Amino acid sequence: MGKGEDVGAVIKKIRHKKNRDIYKAARRVLVGGVNSPVRAFTYTGGDPIPIRRGKGSKVYDYDGKSYIDYVLSYGVQALGHANPEITREVKKTLDSGMGFGATHELEVQLAERIQDAIPLLKKIRFVGSGTEAVMGAVRLARGATGRNKIVKFEHSYHGHADYLLAKAGSGLSTLGLPASKGVPDDFTRSTLISACGDEKQIDSIFKRYGPDIAAVLVEPVGGNSGVVPPDIKYLRKLESLTHKSGALLIFDEVITGFRFHYGSAADLFGIKPDIICLGKIIGGGLPIGAYGGSGAIMKHLAPLGEVYQASTFSGNPIVMSAGLAALRVLESYKKEYKTIECMASHLGGEFKKQAGSCGIGLTVRHFGPMFSLRFEKKEHFQDFHRILLKKGIYLAPSEYESNFVSFGHSETDIKKTIIASEEAFALIARKEGRDGQY
Repeated sequence: MGKGEDVGAVIKKIRHKKNRDIYKAARRVLVGGVNSPVRAFTYTGGDPIPIRRGKGSKVYDYDGKSYIDYVLSYGVQALGHANPEITREVKKTLDSGMGFGATHELEVQLAERIQDAIPLLKKIRFVGSGTEAVMGAVRLARGATGRNKIVKFEHSYHGHADYLLAKAGSGLSTLGLPASKGVPDDFTRSTLISACGDEKQIDSIFKRYGPDIAAVLVEPVGGNSGVVPPDIKYLRKLESLTHKSGALLIFDEVITGFRFHYGSAADLFGIKPDIICLGKIIGGGLPIGAYGGSGAIMKHLAPLGEVYQASTFSGNPIVMSAGLAALRVLESYKKEYKTIECMASHLGGEFKKQAGSCGIGLTVRHFGPMFSLRFEKKEHFQDFHRILLKKGIYLAPSEYESNFVSFGHSETDIKKTIIASEEAFALIARKEGRDGQY
Protein backbone atom coordinates (compact mmCIF):
# COMPACT_ATOMS: atom_id res chain seq x y z
CA MET A 1 0.00 0.00 0.00
CA GLY A 2 1.53 3.26 -1.10
CA LYS A 3 1.48 6.42 0.99
CA GLY A 4 -0.80 8.19 -1.45
CA GLU A 5 -3.29 5.36 -1.71
CA ASP A 6 -6.75 6.44 -0.57
CA VAL A 7 -9.68 4.47 0.82
CA GLY A 8 -11.44 4.21 -2.52
CA ALA A 9 -8.38 2.77 -4.24
CA VAL A 10 -7.94 0.15 -1.54
CA ILE A 11 -11.60 -0.88 -1.68
CA LYS A 12 -11.68 -1.18 -5.47
CA LYS A 13 -8.90 -3.76 -5.36
CA ILE A 14 -11.11 -6.15 -3.43
CA ARG A 15 -13.00 -7.43 -6.48
CA HIS A 16 -11.69 -10.59 -8.13
CA LYS A 17 -12.98 -12.49 -11.13
CA LYS A 18 -14.03 -15.86 -9.64
CA ASN A 19 -15.66 -14.27 -6.61
CA ARG A 20 -17.50 -11.88 -8.89
CA ASP A 21 -18.72 -14.67 -11.14
CA ILE A 22 -20.02 -16.72 -8.21
CA TYR A 23 -21.92 -13.77 -6.76
CA LYS A 24 -23.29 -12.82 -10.18
CA ALA A 25 -24.63 -16.37 -10.59
CA ALA A 26 -26.03 -16.32 -7.05
CA ARG A 27 -28.01 -13.17 -7.78
CA ARG A 28 -29.64 -14.88 -10.75
CA VAL A 29 -31.05 -17.75 -8.70
CA LEU A 30 -31.09 -16.64 -5.03
CA VAL A 31 -33.06 -13.73 -3.59
CA GLY A 32 -30.51 -10.92 -3.41
CA GLY A 33 -27.81 -13.52 -4.05
CA VAL A 34 -28.05 -14.81 -0.47
CA ASN A 35 -30.07 -17.05 1.83
CA SER A 36 -29.99 -14.71 4.83
CA PRO A 37 -30.17 -10.89 4.54
CA VAL A 38 -27.05 -9.85 6.47
CA ARG A 39 -24.90 -11.93 4.11
CA ALA A 40 -25.66 -9.46 1.31
CA PHE A 41 -23.31 -6.85 2.88
CA THR A 42 -26.01 -4.21 2.35
CA TYR A 43 -24.89 -2.34 5.46
CA THR A 44 -21.27 -2.10 4.33
CA GLY A 45 -22.18 -0.93 0.83
CA GLY A 46 -20.06 -3.52 -0.99
CA ASP A 47 -20.47 -6.92 -2.57
CA PRO A 48 -20.14 -9.97 -0.31
CA ILE A 49 -17.22 -12.34 -0.59
CA PRO A 50 -18.27 -15.89 -1.51
CA ILE A 51 -16.52 -18.36 0.80
CA ARG A 52 -15.25 -21.65 -0.56
CA ARG A 53 -13.81 -23.29 2.56
CA GLY A 54 -12.63 -22.73 6.11
CA LYS A 55 -9.91 -24.11 8.33
CA GLY A 56 -9.15 -23.09 11.88
CA SER A 57 -9.40 -19.31 12.26
CA LYS A 58 -9.48 -18.67 8.51
CA VAL A 59 -11.88 -18.79 5.59
CA TYR A 60 -10.89 -18.78 1.91
CA ASP A 61 -12.68 -17.25 -1.06
CA TYR A 62 -12.90 -18.63 -4.60
CA ASP A 63 -9.85 -16.64 -5.69
CA GLY A 64 -7.73 -18.32 -3.04
CA LYS A 65 -7.48 -15.33 -0.69
CA SER A 66 -7.53 -16.11 3.03
CA TYR A 67 -9.23 -14.10 5.77
CA ILE A 68 -8.90 -14.24 9.55
CA ASP A 69 -12.54 -14.89 10.40
CA TYR A 70 -14.35 -13.21 13.29
CA VAL A 71 -17.82 -13.98 11.90
CA LEU A 72 -17.49 -17.75 12.42
CA SER A 73 -20.88 -18.54 10.84
CA TYR A 74 -22.37 -15.88 13.12
CA GLY A 75 -21.07 -17.52 16.26
CA VAL A 76 -21.43 -21.18 15.35
CA GLN A 77 -17.77 -22.18 14.92
CA ALA A 78 -16.52 -21.87 18.51
CA LEU A 79 -13.65 -24.27 17.77
CA GLY A 80 -12.79 -22.70 14.43
CA HIS A 81 -13.55 -24.18 11.03
CA ALA A 82 -13.24 -27.85 10.12
CA ASN A 83 -12.15 -29.01 13.55
CA PRO A 84 -10.55 -32.41 12.89
CA GLU A 85 -12.35 -34.25 15.70
CA ILE A 86 -15.75 -33.00 14.55
CA THR A 87 -14.97 -33.78 10.92
CA ARG A 88 -13.83 -37.29 11.79
CA GLU A 89 -16.98 -38.08 13.77
CA VAL A 90 -19.28 -36.72 11.07
CA LYS A 91 -17.58 -38.81 8.37
CA LYS A 92 -17.84 -41.91 10.52
CA THR A 93 -21.53 -41.35 11.20
CA LEU A 94 -22.30 -40.76 7.53
CA ASP A 95 -21.45 -44.40 6.80
CA SER A 96 -24.40 -45.46 8.98
CA GLY A 97 -27.01 -43.30 7.24
CA MET A 98 -28.16 -39.70 7.22
CA GLY A 99 -31.36 -39.91 9.24
CA PHE A 100 -34.05 -42.28 10.41
CA GLY A 101 -36.87 -40.29 12.00
CA ALA A 102 -36.44 -42.46 15.08
CA THR A 103 -34.71 -42.37 18.44
CA HIS A 104 -31.04 -43.33 18.35
CA GLU A 105 -28.11 -43.46 20.72
CA LEU A 106 -26.29 -40.32 19.54
CA GLU A 107 -29.17 -38.01 20.46
CA VAL A 108 -29.36 -39.62 23.88
CA GLN A 109 -25.61 -39.12 24.35
CA LEU A 110 -25.72 -35.47 23.30
CA ALA A 111 -28.67 -34.79 25.61
CA GLU A 112 -26.80 -36.44 28.49
CA ARG A 113 -23.68 -34.39 27.80
CA ILE A 114 -25.67 -31.14 27.72
CA GLN A 115 -27.49 -32.15 30.90
CA ASP A 116 -24.17 -32.85 32.64
CA ALA A 117 -23.00 -29.33 31.75
CA ILE A 118 -26.37 -27.67 32.51
CA PRO A 119 -28.04 -29.67 35.32
CA LEU A 120 -31.11 -27.41 35.23
CA LEU A 121 -32.16 -29.15 32.01
CA LYS A 122 -33.82 -32.28 33.35
CA LYS A 123 -35.51 -32.91 30.01
CA ILE A 124 -34.41 -31.71 26.55
CA ARG A 125 -36.07 -31.46 23.15
CA PHE A 126 -33.86 -31.15 20.05
CA VAL A 127 -35.06 -29.16 17.04
CA GLY A 128 -33.52 -27.89 13.80
CA SER A 129 -32.60 -24.27 14.60
CA GLY A 130 -32.47 -21.56 17.24
CA THR A 131 -35.70 -20.08 15.90
CA GLU A 132 -37.46 -23.43 16.37
CA ALA A 133 -36.07 -23.71 19.90
CA VAL A 134 -37.50 -20.36 20.93
CA MET A 135 -40.82 -21.06 19.19
CA GLY A 136 -41.10 -24.35 21.06
CA ALA A 137 -40.16 -22.78 24.37
CA VAL A 138 -42.74 -19.98 24.03
CA ARG A 139 -45.51 -22.40 23.04
CA LEU A 140 -44.55 -24.64 25.95
CA ALA A 141 -44.67 -21.68 28.37
CA ARG A 142 -48.12 -20.72 27.13
CA GLY A 143 -49.35 -24.29 27.37
CA ALA A 144 -47.89 -24.88 30.83
CA THR A 145 -49.24 -21.64 32.31
CA GLY A 146 -52.50 -21.33 30.40
CA ARG A 147 -51.60 -17.71 29.65
CA ASN A 148 -51.10 -15.84 26.36
CA LYS A 149 -48.76 -12.87 26.62
CA ILE A 150 -44.98 -12.90 26.46
CA VAL A 151 -42.53 -10.13 27.30
CA LYS A 152 -39.47 -9.47 25.17
CA PHE A 153 -37.05 -6.57 25.07
CA GLU A 154 -36.20 -3.78 22.68
CA HIS A 155 -33.50 -4.58 20.14
CA SER A 156 -33.54 -8.28 21.02
CA TYR A 157 -33.78 -10.96 18.35
CA HIS A 158 -35.13 -14.42 19.04
CA GLY A 159 -35.55 -15.82 15.56
CA HIS A 160 -37.98 -15.03 12.79
CA ALA A 161 -41.26 -16.34 14.20
CA ASP A 162 -44.02 -13.84 13.38
CA TYR A 163 -44.91 -12.95 16.96
CA LEU A 164 -41.24 -12.37 17.84
CA LEU A 165 -40.72 -9.85 15.02
CA ALA A 166 -42.12 -7.06 17.15
CA LYS A 167 -40.69 -3.67 18.04
CA ALA A 168 -41.48 -1.23 20.84
CA GLY A 169 -44.04 1.54 20.48
CA SER A 170 -44.22 4.77 22.40
CA GLY A 171 -46.23 3.70 25.45
CA LEU A 172 -45.04 2.51 28.82
CA SER A 173 -45.98 -1.09 28.11
CA THR A 174 -46.72 -1.07 24.43
CA LEU A 175 -48.14 -4.07 22.65
CA GLY A 176 -45.65 -5.06 19.99
CA LEU A 177 -46.02 -3.78 16.46
CA PRO A 178 -44.64 -5.88 13.59
CA ALA A 179 -41.12 -5.02 12.48
CA SER A 180 -41.52 -6.86 9.18
CA LYS A 181 -44.04 -6.66 6.40
CA GLY A 182 -46.11 -9.80 6.08
CA VAL A 183 -46.74 -10.05 9.83
CA PRO A 184 -50.32 -9.11 10.77
CA ASP A 185 -50.77 -6.88 13.81
CA ASP A 186 -52.77 -9.64 15.48
CA PHE A 187 -49.74 -11.93 15.43
CA THR A 188 -47.77 -9.61 17.72
CA ARG A 189 -50.64 -8.34 19.84
CA SER A 190 -49.72 -10.69 22.67
CA THR A 191 -46.07 -9.64 22.59
CA LEU A 192 -45.20 -6.98 25.17
CA ILE A 193 -42.06 -4.90 24.69
CA SER A 194 -39.90 -3.44 27.44
CA ALA A 195 -36.63 -1.56 27.53
CA CYS A 196 -34.06 -3.94 28.97
CA GLY A 197 -32.78 -2.71 32.31
CA ASP A 198 -35.73 -0.39 32.97
CA GLU A 199 -37.02 -1.69 36.30
CA LYS A 200 -39.94 0.76 36.52
CA GLN A 201 -41.19 -0.26 33.10
CA ILE A 202 -41.03 -4.00 33.73
CA ASP A 203 -42.79 -3.46 37.09
CA SER A 204 -45.55 -1.53 35.31
CA ILE A 205 -45.94 -4.26 32.68
CA PHE A 206 -46.38 -6.92 35.35
CA LYS A 207 -48.72 -4.71 37.35
CA ARG A 208 -50.97 -4.25 34.31
CA TYR A 209 -50.67 -7.62 32.54
CA GLY A 210 -49.22 -9.97 35.17
CA PRO A 211 -52.06 -12.54 35.35
CA ASP A 212 -51.86 -13.07 31.56
CA ILE A 213 -48.05 -13.14 31.14
CA ALA A 214 -46.89 -16.63 30.26
CA ALA A 215 -43.18 -15.87 30.01
CA VAL A 216 -40.39 -13.34 29.87
CA LEU A 217 -37.96 -14.03 27.03
CA VAL A 218 -34.48 -12.57 27.36
CA GLU A 219 -30.94 -12.96 26.06
CA PRO A 220 -28.64 -13.00 29.13
CA VAL A 221 -25.99 -11.37 26.93
CA GLY A 222 -27.29 -9.49 23.91
CA GLY A 223 -25.77 -10.43 20.59
CA ASN A 224 -28.06 -9.05 17.91
CA SER A 225 -27.76 -5.32 18.51
CA GLY A 226 -24.05 -5.50 18.86
CA VAL A 227 -22.82 -7.03 22.10
CA VAL A 228 -24.91 -6.04 25.14
CA PRO A 229 -23.09 -7.04 28.34
CA PRO A 230 -25.21 -8.67 31.04
CA ASP A 231 -27.11 -6.72 33.66
CA ILE A 232 -27.11 -9.45 36.28
CA LYS A 233 -29.06 -7.40 38.81
CA TYR A 234 -31.83 -6.92 36.26
CA LEU A 235 -31.81 -10.58 35.25
CA ARG A 236 -32.30 -11.49 38.92
CA LYS A 237 -35.22 -9.09 39.08
CA LEU A 238 -36.80 -10.89 36.12
CA GLU A 239 -36.25 -14.19 37.93
CA SER A 240 -38.05 -12.83 40.98
CA LEU A 241 -40.89 -11.18 39.05
CA THR A 242 -41.70 -14.27 37.01
CA HIS A 243 -41.54 -16.54 40.05
CA LYS A 244 -43.90 -14.36 42.06
CA SER A 245 -46.39 -13.91 39.22
CA GLY A 246 -46.50 -17.51 38.04
CA ALA A 247 -44.89 -16.66 34.68
CA LEU A 248 -41.87 -18.53 33.30
CA LEU A 249 -38.43 -17.09 32.65
CA ILE A 250 -36.94 -18.19 29.32
CA PHE A 251 -33.25 -17.63 28.67
CA ASP A 252 -32.46 -17.47 24.96
CA GLU A 253 -28.95 -18.92 25.01
CA VAL A 254 -28.75 -19.79 21.33
CA ILE A 255 -25.70 -17.51 21.16
CA THR A 256 -24.50 -17.67 24.77
CA GLY A 257 -24.72 -21.39 25.56
CA PHE A 258 -21.18 -22.81 25.96
CA ARG A 259 -19.82 -19.42 24.81
CA PHE A 260 -18.32 -18.10 28.06
CA HIS A 261 -17.63 -21.33 29.87
CA TYR A 262 -18.53 -24.99 29.51
CA GLY A 263 -22.21 -24.58 30.27
CA SER A 264 -24.89 -21.90 30.30
CA ALA A 265 -24.71 -18.19 31.00
CA ALA A 266 -27.52 -18.77 33.49
CA ASP A 267 -25.27 -20.96 35.61
CA LEU A 268 -22.39 -18.50 35.23
CA PHE A 269 -24.59 -15.68 36.56
CA GLY A 270 -26.23 -17.75 39.29
CA ILE A 271 -29.75 -17.50 37.85
CA LYS A 272 -32.27 -20.32 37.38
CA PRO A 273 -34.55 -19.70 34.40
CA ASP A 274 -37.44 -22.10 33.86
CA ILE A 275 -36.49 -22.86 30.26
CA ILE A 276 -33.19 -22.50 28.39
CA CYS A 277 -32.95 -22.39 24.59
CA LEU A 278 -29.72 -23.52 22.93
CA GLY A 279 -28.32 -23.66 19.39
CA LYS A 280 -25.25 -22.70 17.36
CA ILE A 281 -22.30 -24.15 19.34
CA ILE A 282 -24.02 -27.37 20.41
CA GLY A 283 -24.32 -28.49 16.77
CA GLY A 284 -20.60 -28.42 16.06
CA GLY A 285 -21.20 -26.38 12.90
CA LEU A 286 -24.41 -28.06 11.72
CA PRO A 287 -28.01 -26.77 12.08
CA ILE A 288 -29.45 -27.39 15.53
CA GLY A 289 -31.63 -26.02 18.29
CA ALA A 290 -32.69 -27.34 21.68
CA TYR A 291 -34.79 -26.28 24.63
CA GLY A 292 -35.21 -27.78 28.04
CA GLY A 293 -36.19 -27.29 31.64
CA SER A 294 -37.58 -29.13 34.62
CA GLY A 295 -39.53 -32.33 34.29
CA ALA A 296 -42.62 -30.54 35.63
CA ILE A 297 -42.53 -28.06 32.76
CA MET A 298 -41.33 -30.34 29.97
CA LYS A 299 -44.03 -32.94 30.72
CA HIS A 300 -46.52 -30.57 29.05
CA LEU A 301 -44.80 -31.25 25.73
CA ALA A 302 -46.17 -33.98 23.44
CA PRO A 303 -46.13 -36.96 23.54
CA LEU A 304 -46.48 -36.66 27.34
CA GLY A 305 -48.64 -33.54 27.27
CA GLU A 306 -50.86 -31.47 25.04
CA VAL A 307 -48.33 -28.92 23.74
CA TYR A 308 -47.56 -30.10 20.24
CA GLN A 309 -44.24 -29.68 18.48
CA ALA A 310 -42.65 -31.89 15.83
CA SER A 311 -39.75 -31.77 13.39
CA THR A 312 -38.58 -34.18 10.70
CA PHE A 313 -34.90 -33.39 11.13
CA SER A 314 -34.69 -33.00 14.93
CA GLY A 315 -32.11 -35.30 16.47
CA ASN A 316 -30.49 -35.97 13.10
CA PRO A 317 -27.58 -38.41 13.69
CA ILE A 318 -25.07 -36.42 11.62
CA VAL A 319 -25.83 -33.28 13.63
CA MET A 320 -25.77 -35.18 16.92
CA SER A 321 -22.34 -36.64 16.15
CA ALA A 322 -20.98 -33.18 15.32
CA GLY A 323 -22.44 -31.76 18.53
CA LEU A 324 -21.05 -34.58 20.64
CA ALA A 325 -17.57 -34.10 19.21
CA ALA A 326 -17.76 -30.32 19.69
CA LEU A 327 -18.77 -30.59 23.34
CA ARG A 328 -16.10 -33.21 24.03
CA VAL A 329 -13.45 -30.83 22.70
CA LEU A 330 -14.93 -27.84 24.51
CA GLU A 331 -14.95 -29.76 27.79
CA SER A 332 -11.24 -30.39 27.36
CA TYR A 333 -10.81 -26.61 26.87
CA LYS A 334 -12.57 -25.66 30.11
CA LYS A 335 -9.52 -23.81 31.40
CA GLU A 336 -8.89 -22.06 28.08
CA TYR A 337 -12.04 -19.93 27.95
CA LYS A 338 -10.19 -17.12 29.71
CA THR A 339 -7.61 -17.09 26.92
CA ILE A 340 -10.09 -16.30 24.15
CA GLU A 341 -11.83 -13.78 26.40
CA CYS A 342 -8.51 -11.98 26.83
CA MET A 343 -7.91 -12.05 23.08
CA ALA A 344 -11.25 -10.37 22.42
CA SER A 345 -10.66 -7.81 25.17
CA HIS A 346 -7.19 -6.99 23.85
CA LEU A 347 -8.44 -6.67 20.29
CA GLY A 348 -11.31 -4.39 21.30
CA GLY A 349 -9.00 -2.25 23.41
CA GLU A 350 -6.59 -1.78 20.52
CA PHE A 351 -9.41 -0.84 18.15
CA LYS A 352 -10.60 1.77 20.63
CA LYS A 353 -7.10 3.18 21.19
CA GLN A 354 -6.29 3.34 17.49
CA ALA A 355 -9.56 5.06 16.65
CA GLY A 356 -9.02 7.61 19.40
CA SER A 357 -5.51 8.36 18.15
CA CYS A 358 -6.99 9.16 14.74
CA GLY A 359 -9.86 11.24 16.09
CA ILE A 360 -12.43 8.68 14.97
CA GLY A 361 -15.45 8.11 17.20
CA LEU A 362 -15.80 4.44 18.07
CA THR A 363 -17.55 2.49 20.81
CA VAL A 364 -16.35 -1.05 21.45
CA ARG A 365 -18.46 -3.44 23.48
CA HIS A 366 -17.32 -6.90 24.48
CA PHE A 367 -18.13 -9.70 26.84
CA GLY A 368 -16.20 -12.95 26.97
CA PRO A 369 -15.00 -13.78 23.44
CA MET A 370 -17.68 -11.56 21.81
CA PHE A 371 -17.12 -7.99 20.63
CA SER A 372 -18.87 -5.40 18.48
CA LEU A 373 -17.99 -2.03 17.00
CA ARG A 374 -20.18 1.07 16.70
CA PHE A 375 -18.71 4.07 14.87
CA GLU A 376 -20.07 7.60 15.25
CA LYS A 377 -20.28 7.76 11.45
CA LYS A 378 -21.70 4.83 9.53
CA GLU A 379 -19.36 5.53 6.59
CA HIS A 380 -16.40 4.99 8.90
CA PHE A 381 -17.61 1.49 9.68
CA GLN A 382 -18.17 0.85 5.97
CA ASP A 383 -14.65 1.98 5.10
CA PHE A 384 -13.14 0.10 8.04
CA HIS A 385 -14.91 -3.13 7.17
CA ARG A 386 -13.96 -3.03 3.50
CA ILE A 387 -10.34 -2.05 4.10
CA LEU A 388 -9.90 -4.87 6.62
CA LEU A 389 -11.50 -7.27 4.17
CA LYS A 390 -8.94 -6.23 1.59
CA LYS A 391 -6.24 -6.91 4.18
CA GLY A 392 -7.57 -10.38 4.94
CA ILE A 393 -9.63 -9.64 8.08
CA TYR A 394 -13.27 -10.74 7.98
CA LEU A 395 -15.52 -8.88 10.43
CA ALA A 396 -19.31 -9.10 10.68
CA PRO A 397 -20.78 -6.93 7.89
CA SER A 398 -22.94 -4.83 10.20
CA GLU A 399 -22.45 -2.88 13.40
CA TYR A 400 -25.54 -4.64 14.73
CA GLU A 401 -23.92 -8.06 14.50
CA SER A 402 -21.45 -9.52 16.99
CA ASN A 403 -17.95 -10.76 16.26
CA PHE A 404 -16.39 -13.78 17.93
CA VAL A 405 -12.97 -15.08 18.88
CA SER A 406 -12.78 -18.86 18.68
CA PHE A 407 -10.49 -21.52 20.06
CA GLY A 408 -9.10 -21.68 16.54
CA HIS A 409 -7.65 -18.16 16.79
CA SER A 410 -4.05 -17.56 17.77
CA GLU A 411 -2.10 -14.64 19.18
CA THR A 412 -0.60 -14.25 15.71
CA ASP A 413 -4.12 -13.76 14.29
CA ILE A 414 -4.79 -11.04 16.85
CA LYS A 415 -1.49 -9.29 16.11
CA LYS A 416 -2.13 -9.36 12.35
CA THR A 417 -5.60 -7.94 12.92
CA ILE A 418 -4.24 -5.11 15.08
CA ILE A 419 -1.63 -4.20 12.46
CA ALA A 420 -4.29 -4.18 9.73
CA SER A 421 -6.70 -2.10 11.80
CA GLU A 422 -4.01 0.47 12.57
CA GLU A 423 -3.46 0.98 8.85
CA ALA A 424 -7.22 1.10 8.24
CA PHE A 425 -7.80 3.82 10.82
CA ALA A 426 -4.92 5.84 9.36
CA LEU A 427 -6.47 5.59 5.89
CA ILE A 428 -9.86 6.70 7.18
CA ALA A 429 -8.27 9.62 9.04
CA ARG A 430 -6.44 10.65 5.87
CA LYS A 431 -9.74 10.58 3.99
CA GLU A 432 -11.18 12.87 6.68
CA GLY A 433 -8.24 15.24 6.31
CA ARG A 434 -6.64 14.33 9.62
CA ASP A 435 -3.31 12.73 10.35
CA GLY A 436 -3.25 9.62 12.48
CA GLN A 437 -0.88 9.93 15.44
CA TYR A 438 1.37 6.97 14.74
